[in-house]
Amino acid sequence: MSTAAKKTFLSKRGSNIGASITMEVTALANQLKSEGKPVIGLSAGEPDFDTPDYIKQAGIKAINEGHTKYTAASGMPSLKKVISDKLEREHGLSYTPDQIVVSCGAKHSIFNIMMAVINDGDEVIIPQPYWVSYPDQVKMAGGVPVFIETDDSCQFKITPDQLRNAITPSTKLLILNSPSNPTGMVYTKDELLALSEVIIENNILVISDEIYEKLIYEGEHTSIAGLSGAIKDLAILVNGASKAYSMTGWRIGYTASSLEIAKVMGKIQSHSTSNPATPAQFASLTAFECDDTVVNSMKESFLGRRDLMIKKLNEIQGITCLKPDGAFYAFPKISSFFGKRCESGEITDSVSFCKYFLKEKLVACVPGSGFGSEGYIRLSYAASVHDINTALSLLDEWVCSLK
Repeated sequence: MSTAAKKTFLSKRGSNIGASITMEVTALANQLKSEGKPVIGLSAGEPDFDTPDYIKQAGIKAINEGHTKYTAASGMPSLKKVISDKLEREHGLSYTPDQIVVSCGAKHSIFNIMMAVINDGDEVIIPQPYWVSYPDQVKMAGGVPVFIETDDSCQFKITPDQLRNAITPSTKLLILNSPSNPTGMVYTKDELLALSEVIIENNILVISDEIYEKLIYEGEHTSIAGLSGAIKDLAILVNGASKAYSMTGWRIGYTASSLEIAKVMGKIQSHSTSNPATPAQFASLTAFECDDTVVNSMKESFLGRRDLMIKKLNEIQGITCLKPDGAFYAFPKISSFFGKRCESGEITDSVSFCKYFLKEKLVACVPGSGFGSEGYIRLSYAASVHDINTALSLLDEWVCSLK
């Protein structure tokens, strides 16, 4: 028998990636559904509307016309031109098509950025709560996540002083997500201006994740890349078709950045996925070219559901929730129930809260700890009015029964 030491075939980088903290809750929800239980899902990260028909038809037309072959790795020139025109038309941002990289979703866009700019040991500042994939994508690129904690007392927004204090000689990048997943908060123009001064002063990059830009209910969307000064050269804008056009499964995202960074991202993509699916690119071209009539109709529905959810949440004793300005999530505080018991056991954290609520009342939500913020849960109002009313009535009934 060989006495050689057992060899591990896993990379350190892969082994350093954490499993989703929500997997236990998701597995339980799937099990209950498989048993025929009527689970109400308030955990979805996608619109509940179908992709608009004119966009679907554009994809079908592309297939029927034989547009099913490779395109340029970083996206079709015609699509990049449409995106460039969109940024100029909607935000006054001037990017050439060569500065646009079209990818397989905004998540893929962010991964491309990490691979293009992060070296081993580079620090990336991430405000908490954060979208779940940010920290692990940083780690996959060899970087080090550095967190700035926020809570509902500051509307989940970081201040210039917090940013300045978090920056070290190893800082390479800041990630901003506005409107935010999971909180729905939106940075104002003045808040972004103040943060941009710190970014410029310290010569660091900033990812501006704007995937929810068209789902803002109060005020207007401001892109940090559109502010005055040198910030545009330091900003890498991320967006896509998924949320605004209900095209999550079509997998189209894009970046707008300096030409230097765009070229490197294009090379990286050429050696990984190559081009995004060609019919999806044609469908997205139509989405970005057309007006926002359908988008605004979806947004109007989300607005009514938001107001309903926030009103009902704040009527539940022990729960407080800020009104989100964008996206389609509520992020209520539920820490007052820690230490209380239900039939399933003692509630000790947001995971046990979500797990027991699902088990006993068949409502699925997402623990805040998955976003780096314990004591909260995320609820999606991309659900029917009936489901929102029913789920929150069950939540009220359940928390009132806790001992």
